[in-house]
Amino acid sequence: MILISDCFLFVPQFVDRIQMYVCNKDHYGYLPVPLRQDQTLEEEEESFTHTLTEALIAHTMEPSQYMHIVPKEPGKMGFDEIFLINLKRRSDRRDRMLSSLAVLGINTKLTEAVDGKALNSSQLQAMGIDMLPGYRDPYSERVLTRGEIGCFLSHHKIWKQVVQQELQQVLVLEDDVRFEPRFCSRLVTIMENVHRVGLEWDLIYVGRKRLQVKEPEQWVKGVSNLVHPGYSYWTLGYVLSLNGAQKLLQAKPLNKMLPVDEFLPIMFNKHPKDEYMQYYKQRDLRAFSVEPLLLFPTHYTGEPGYFSDTETSTIWDDEAVETDWDRDGAKHPRDREEVGLRSVAPHSTRGGVPRLSAGNRDEL
Repeated sequence: MILISDCFLFVPQFVDRIQMYVCNKDHYGYLPVPLRQDQTLEEEEESFTHTLTEALIAHTMEPSQYMHIVPKEPGKMGFDEIFLINLKRRSDRRDRMLSSLAVLGINTKLTEAVDGKALNSSQLQAMGIDMLPGYRDPYSERVLTRGEIGCFLSHHKIWKQVVQQELQQVLVLEDDVRFEPRFCSRLVTIMENVHRVGLEWDLIYVGRKRLQVKEPEQWVKGVSNLVHPGYSYWTLGYVLSLNGAQKLLQAKPLNKMLPVDEFLPIMFNKHPKDEYMQYYKQRDLRAFSVEPLLLFPTHYTGEPGYFSDTETSTIWDDEAVETDWDRDGAKHPRDREEVGLRSVAPHSTRGGVPRLSAGNRDEL
């Protein structure tokens, strides 16, 4: 057997006669993006780390027994706590995320999510949960699901911990995220710049789905890679301050509940429906977003491996009515990317990433 590499190395006179076939149907493996000559060994390590986290999305991997690996001391990137939300029954997501976070050197506090499917009507009533009057899903016209209630309560539980423990700034992660290259160093740099200029903030999106793409978002003066967000979906990951957690709890959202990713835009006064916002008088959450984003979903609607615990559920006040549109592989707009349905987000830096600098203003 003659390898292509052998042909290039030993018979260069035949190179122009060799037909090359590139197959995009099958996945053969992962390769780190080659770095420029001026980039450092630390950047090489970050590039390879990103390659590992990408591979871990679909594969279980362990270091070779013949290699000596120096354990990386996990840290919290300057946050008081990093929370990872995970349903107890979703051990697949938990194992994948813990492996990825270990590779990244991130120390997290595993937080058991509230399983909305396990809640019955009596429990919801005892907790004082009621749906926001008139709420309907903008795509399917259905009411709130128990999966969405469980998701909201999971985040709500973390907000309470932040206030009770007086944590000044935390990072909240869901368990179905993929990390962009140099996730840690880029987020640390952004937070350092936020503190350097004395920016007053309550919440900073690290991953989200931007909805009003035709309306440009304004850059934050003095802070690179930070914007004022418009109406957005998803709570993949966000930074939260103590003051921000207090504002979210003071809104008393449990008796006028809607999905948590609809609630947050209301709180920073960017929701398009005034009829929803009227139920929340204080809408002064100081929200910002990392740009370009540093987190994206591991799977999108209709892709192999996709499953939604919030959408595939039952409606909040009737256990007999299922909401299982995505079991049929429907292309649900709520889970689409901003510009068409892609497995790679537009301007995702998965294939290569520029240096993070004051002059870097890549639009999403």
